[in-house]
Amino acid sequence: MPKIKTHSGAKKRFKLSANGKVIRAHANKSHILNKKNRKRKRNLRQTAVADVTNVAAVKRMIPYK
Repeated sequence: MPKIKTHSGAKKRFKLSANGKVIRAHANKSHILNKKNRKRKRNLRQTAVADVTNVAAVKRMIPYK
């Protein structure tokens, strides 16, 4: 069997936890930050677990991670 290519965008955006959950960053943290309050920006820094509906697709894109 040939090796599977890793999706370049996915390897930068997702990683797997020790239990195999897909970890992602929050969106809306790159620009137009003036109107977002401090608490919202602070909470956007934290990582989140990807939704169950997307897990299978993401794991296919990052097979060796």
